[in-house]
Amino acid sequence: MALFDLPLDELRTYRSASTEPEDFDSFWTKTLQEAREHDLAARFEPVDIPLKTVTVHDVTFAGFGGHPVKGWLTVPARANSPLPTVVEFIGYGGGRGLAHTHLLWASAGFAHFVMDTRGQASAWGGGGTPDPVGSAPAFPGFMTRGIEDPENYYYRRLFTDAVRAVEAARSHPLVDAARVAALGGSQGGGIAIAVGGLVPDLAAIAPDVPFLCDFPRATVLTDRSPYREIGNYLKTHRGRTEEVQRTLSYFDGVHFAARGRVPALFSAALEDQTCPPSTVFAAFNAWANKEKQIEVYDFNDHEGGGPYQQAAQLRWLPARV
Repeated sequence: MALFDLPLDELRTYRSASTEPEDFDSFWTKTLQEAREHDLAARFEPVDIPLKTVTVHDVTFAGFGGHPVKGWLTVPARANSPLPTVVEFIGYGGGRGLAHTHLLWASAGFAHFVMDTRGQASAWGGGGTPDPVGSAPAFPGFMTRGIEDPENYYYRRLFTDAVRAVEAARSHPLVDAARVAALGGSQGGGIAIAVGGLVPDLAAIAPDVPFLCDFPRATVLTDRSPYREIGNYLKTHRGRTEEVQRTLSYFDGVHFAARGRVPALFSAALEDQTCPPSTVFAAFNAWANKEKQIEVYDFNDHEGGGPYQQAAQLRWLPARV
């Protein structure tokens, strides 16, 4: 696919037309207050795996509604003092996978907390966190579950889980609570942006080709899923566009980015049809902290920088956590 979005010089100044709800802050304050009425109940159970360089814990904590959410905590073997920590969120359809598959950050001397994704984990990776909340009729996938009202929308539950994941990670004695960063790719990057806007005392965020940004543009620019799920829903539910746009505005990464107070390392791929580069730049340009940078991959689709972006993160993050 050749370049299809704005030229790079225009991307660097592009601003989203997404309208922020007047009650955006109160909506999320209320949501998180309700979640914190439930005991976090974070449990870390050692996993017996034949690896010599890391120690892994099977994690369970209370997310949205007090629902149990799974995760992995991986730390360097024989670690005995609090470590800088990466909390990672997973891409669309995936889950936390198997215990031995998350070795990069622990190998670099970090504690690494991977949050499972409620109701997903069946397209790849595998996981163990159901979503016990139902929804009104939705197009197959997750983008339209509960989309008739922000109170019921799927990503309200998932973003709340993610904030609670940071709290769960910080509760472990081998995690330095003052040196926690959030990262992820695609959906995981969009979640990291939301967490960056909702948790003001993180050390940094590093979203890679992030999803869930600039919904007004994304939903009309690309016909690739997952954004296309929203268009397919509206093909059937005619006349609901304004209602759907209102719901999505509470979950748009652009509005979380406007509250981002920590250093940030983004990435974008100029041939990315899944998360078009203008939608990524919309969040990057809105990110409030001026200590931010974006890696641009000229001829890549949604794979983005892949291992090259991991290398960039490994160079960038240690100076900030």
